[in-house]
Amino acid sequence: MSIETAVNTHVDKEAAPAAEARRRGTNPIVVLLGILLLATGLTYVVESGIYERDGKLVVPGSYRTLEKDASFMQLFSLPADAVPGRAQPVSLIDAAMTIPAGLEKTAGLIFMVLIIGGMFGILNHSGAVELGMERLLALVRGNVYVLVSLLMMVFGAGSTFLGLASEYLLVIPLMVALANRLGLSNLIGLAIVTVAVKAGYLSSVTNPLPLSIAQPLVGVQVFSGAGLRFAFFLVFLTLGIAFVLLAIRRSGFRADATFTFLAQPLSGRQSVTLLVLVAGIAFLVFGANHWQWHHRELSAYYIGLSIALAAVAGLGASEAAEAFVRGMKKVLMAAVLIGVASAVAITLQQGQVLDAIVHGLSTLIGDGGATVAAVSMFASQLLLDFLIPSTSGQAAVSMPIMGPLGQLAGVQPQTTVLAFLFGNGITNMLTPTSGTLLAYLATARVGWGEWAKFIFPLWLLFIAVASALLIFAVAIGY
Repeated sequence: MSIETAVNTHVDKEAAPAAEARRRGTNPIVVLLGILLLATGLTYVVESGIYERDGKLVVPGSYRTLEKDASFMQLFSLPADAVPGRAQPVSLIDAAMTIPAGLEKTAGLIFMVLIIGGMFGILNHSGAVELGMERLLALVRGNVYVLVSLLMMVFGAGSTFLGLASEYLLVIPLMVALANRLGLSNLIGLAIVTVAVKAGYLSSVTNPLPLSIAQPLVGVQVFSGAGLRFAFFLVFLTLGIAFVLLAIRRSGFRADATFTFLAQPLSGRQSVTLLVLVAGIAFLVFGANHWQWHHRELSAYYIGLSIALAAVAGLGASEAAEAFVRGMKKVLMAAVLIGVASAVAITLQQGQVLDAIVHGLSTLIGDGGATVAAVSMFASQLLLDFLIPSTSGQAAVSMPIMGPLGQLAGVQPQTTVLAFLFGNGITNMLTPTSGTLLAYLATARVGWGEWAKFIFPLWLLFIAVASALLIFAVAIGY
């Protein structure tokens, strides 16, 4: 039996249990609806309160509670029954309405994911991806450990230095194709990108997205303290690479296996198609950072790149359109989950309990000294990120509160920022309310439950390591 046949047989054996597991497992929509109902229940059992705000930033010390009728009958109230100036728990009707509101709020991200899925439908139809993976593996003589390590270093560097995250949506299908070529599951391809990106984000050496908001709020220069964060980045990235390589080995891949590569060379069109793709990714990184592209601009860029790829691949208009639609269908259901997840945050905002939860978490810091305060801030950020998965949003809400409390406990401002980065980055590896994570899962066609089971050991390890690094930062007065 040829190596190619053996690999395909291995893929079939891996795919069958995975498909069976998906049939037996809980549908992710059910999971998210359960979380939505839990959030609705919180609006009844948690007091409502509000901070005054200066723009998007909360004003420290301005928290006040709001009167609220949390009786059982409020479950069946109508939106018209709300009393101006008074808090009201979320009714069943309101909770249902947050789902279309969430879809509308995240429409930009949802459509971007669908367009990326369509673009890779065109790429797969051209055959360039499969043969391109063959050549990539040939360059490292089939040594997947070397290849994966190098790729994760590049992805992690882009994340920690430039803040790249949604830009990697374009890369995930390529990594999935690479994993499949080696007889590995989609999960491994997803992990190659996601673990590296999260390791970069939770260290954020010069990542402008969190640092430009968090550091000024505690009175330190943006990008200052990068040296120690870089050392911590190396720690997390090394652990992440080791975790993924171990997962590859446990999946049945043998480091001493000899892979025979397809003799069929890349055609001229396929070579040009891959060159256009590489150039497109490079310009995407430049354009997104130079012109501050958001979902609308990115989606337009992906549409243009799809047309260019179809043209150089020699696909007819109807043929390209059909391939594009096939690609979109593969990510349709998962893309909708992004909007459903957004409904959770909307529910907590409508019930006006989000500020109350932030206020309650701030009391965890206590007066047990700088070390206890730093670790407590980290724990608070871990919990808060389930409710506010947005990095900039969490910084705007929590840092004006955590900064002064940390200083009172003897925690240096840089360490307060570090606790925020660690908490936000680590929780975003797992939380089902993170739009970016759900977009990653959608493009890789991996269920959240499958991902959570896979990443949970690394998630716990990162929490333990982050706590130790925070204690070290306090000890050296960082």
